[in-house]
Amino acid sequence: MEFIKVALLGIIQGITEWLPISSTGHLILADEFIHLTGSDEFKYLFNVVVQLGSILAVVVLYWSTLNPFKRDKSERMVCLRLWAKVLVASIPAAIVGLMLDDIVDEHLSVWYVIAAALFIYGVLYIIIEKKLKIKVRIRDTESVSYMDALKLGVFQMLALIPGTSRSGSTILGGMLLGFDRTVAAQFSFFMAIPVMAGASLLRLLKSGLALTGQEWALLVFGTFVSFLVSLVVIRKLVSFVKSHDFSPFGVYRIILSLLIVIYFLAF
Repeated sequence: MEFIKVALLGIIQGITEWLPISSTGHLILADEFIHLTGSDEFKYLFNVVVQLGSILAVVVLYWSTLNPFKRDKSERMVCLRLWAKVLVASIPAAIVGLMLDDIVDEHLSVWYVIAAALFIYGVLYIIIEKKLKIKVRIRDTESVSYMDALKLGVFQMLALIPGTSRSGSTILGGMLLGFDRTVAAQFSFFMAIPVMAGASLLRLLKSGLALTGQEWALLVFGTFVSFLVSLVVIRKLVSFVKSHDFSPFGVYRIILSLLIVIYFLAF
């Protein structure tokens, strides 16, 4: 049963990490219905480390773009510049995340914060998509400046609040900065690598790596499921954003936030 639960959580992670609907929020809420056996510390560790599967999916799908060891010098320099921009974009979330990690764990990972974030950002998605007309000025990752990357990092920092959505914040933030939809999505995927890897490493170190054999097995299995699901979802999302806006996700977030409020107030 534990492996079935972990498989379900891995599927939820693989889907919601890349869609702008908050993977952390969904995993925290899923714990209300899918109760993993073990301590609260292991459950939180699982919710963070399972993201490594999603990161690996990005690396596999975009290896030709992300490989810094290309033989062609000009292509290698393009790749190194891309990684430099990704690292710059990771600075705000890394600094604030380290400062507020315990506060987020203790005070923000609660249903009413998640519901509020889902609702507020759902409304913002709809307003941004339907009301604002922003001129596109960045049509490929090479055109992203270091200042653009840093500004996008500020949007990513907002996703430290559970229920916000890292991908949603960065993709819509990119669009507000003049990114093409597809470029915003791709750069958002790349930004996830150092931030999510760092968060997973931090959580593992905090745990002291003191896991039982079964807990390690569950962690690896859930990460693998997340990897497989992410491979499919990333491809679908890139195809989706080429011809659709994000307003349906805004509607979904609003409906989900209301259902969460009703559920927790009623039960």
